[in-house]
Amino acid sequence: MEKNFKGTGVAVVTPFHKQKNVDFTSLGQVLEHVIKNNVDYIVCLGTTAETVTLTDQEQMAILDYTIDQVDKRVPIVVGVGGNNTTQIVDKLSQADFSGVSGILSVAPYYNKPTQKGIYEHFKAIAEASPLPIILYNVPGRTSSNISAETCLQLANDFSNIVAIKEASGNFAQCMEIIAKKPKNFQVLSGEDALTLPLMSIGMTGIISVTANAFPQEVSTMINLCLKGNFKKALDIHYKLLPFSNAIFEEGNPAGIKAALEIMKLIQNNLRLPLVKVSKPLYNKIETLINEIIK
Repeated sequence: MEKNFKGTGVAVVTPFHKQKNVDFTSLGQVLEHVIKNNVDYIVCLGTTAETVTLTDQEQMAILDYTIDQVDKRVPIVVGVGGNNTTQIVDKLSQADFSGVSGILSVAPYYNKPTQKGIYEHFKAIAEASPLPIILYNVPGRTSSNISAETCLQLANDFSNIVAIKEASGNFAQCMEIIAKKPKNFQVLSGEDALTLPLMSIGMTGIISVTANAFPQEVSTMINLCLKGNFKKALDIHYKLLPFSNAIFEEGNPAGIKAALEIMKLIQNNLRLPLVKVSKPLYNKIETLINEIIK
């Protein structure tokens, strides 16, 4: 099952009203902003979307709204992951994924499984999924690393496991995957600040947080990298780097939500246990935005 997720995917935020209910109007504004500025696909209900704080009904409403709003202009990937394998398999077996092109499935968190446990977890998901799967390795959040060996075994054993979003920051691990992967398996950056150097070693795209705010700049940089024009891409990389670092200083998506409020796309509201960034960081983000758009 071959599916192309190269280029720029954007992990879209979930805007909230002051009362903390979902702000669909603002979600529509963000979707239009990123689509009109040339992202290649949308990632719905990922980490950046605060999905763990959303009810099942809210998740389905957000996915349905996203499918309607996007209207087939770009592919949609939906986050379907967690640390209860049976629950994920049930969801994959029962949900209607019409209008969705793939799923992004994070490594199981909190349980701290062995590599065998991680393999069996994704084996069960692969056998249940009606869609291509992008693995998501983010040890900083999950406390479990999908090793290069486990990733490669999964990529070779299951034709519907088509890519990995690698956010370990471990270049040696990333290079091992890239060097030994099956031909059509894609390795995507999960780290905005490291994307250019990661693409220089063979990655083929990103699932980006920064692209919520600056989709055109991120997309242009990625396309330049894919064409081998790293010199020109480097200018954009360093233009965006202070912003990309700043929005993660007090956690994601607190930083990007502050940025999107400054850009008048959403209200800066989060659900507990996440809170707004501090005033000094908010001001710093505002200054960095003004420097980028001047």
